[in-house]
Amino acid sequence: MFFDSDFSFGPIVAFIIGVLYIPILLAIARTLGLYAIVREREAQVFTLFGKVLGTLDEPGIRFPLGYFGLKALLVPFFGKLYKVPTCLRQHYLRDQMVNSEEGTPMGVGIWYEMQVSDPVAYLFSNANPEGSLQANVASSTISTLSNLEMDKMLEDRHQLSRRVRAAVSPLSEQWGYALGSVYIRKVAFTDRQMVDNITDKVVKRLVQVTSAMKQDGENRVGLIKSETAYKVSQKMAEAAASRPAIVGEALNAIAQQDSEVLNAVMEVMETEQLIASGAQVDVLPVDSEILVQL
Repeated sequence: MFFDSDFSFGPIVAFIIGVLYIPILLAIARTLGLYAIVREREAQVFTLFGKVLGTLDEPGIRFPLGYFGLKALLVPFFGKLYKVPTCLRQHYLRDQMVNSEEGTPMGVGIWYEMQVSDPVAYLFSNANPEGSLQANVASSTISTLSNLEMDKMLEDRHQLSRRVRAAVSPLSEQWGYALGSVYIRKVAFTDRQMVDNITDKVVKRLVQVTSAMKQDGENRVGLIKSETAYKVSQKMAEAAASRPAIVGEALNAIAQQDSEVLNAVMEVMETEQLIASGAQVDVLPVDSEILVQL
């Protein structure tokens, strides 16, 4: 194999050295505080000799020298850098025990949002701000809902949630937290026997209401039928009462026109009445006077 005498390995070696050593140099520069990388939803708090030097919360590459001066170079040796997440977080507290006005033990579940609004207060105002906030939300919920009427506890959860948030927000702001939405999501009975008793009462009430609705429907149907039958009988009676007058007028008109037709009609009507009566009829010949006498 032959190599060109004019070929130089310098660029290749420089590239390899850059790939290997540039990340190391950047890491050393970041350690010495020459620059800092601030991520989304993050705040970096710089302290020097136990005092807060400043805070960087704008995401991107930042140079502490431009913000804090030459003191930023002393932070890696005589200070400390704190990285505080400022993203919105959610928490749910289950089965917070309260008693209603009737003395019924209830389990309450409350959901709330929290976000770090003041990183310095979050770090140095409270040793455990998240635990303190959780305990404060729980105690405020218990104090707000205790000794309330059961119907208000079950129905007015929106207003009660606002009252809990108003009670917790001042302390949360002192600890560097911004309290977001607070909502009482669940109010449940903890006594199993009581739940069974309430279930039985509800079932019985539903059966009672169902039977009452069924009886009311049957009564309404019966009333409609009776009213309909009354109207039908009334109309039939009116028709039966008007029939003789109509028939009489028709017979008078026939009698004025032709008496023979009237006699024929009368005989037909008499025959119909006789047939409808169901009586026995003896038919005799015309010349049967002797039999009639017998």
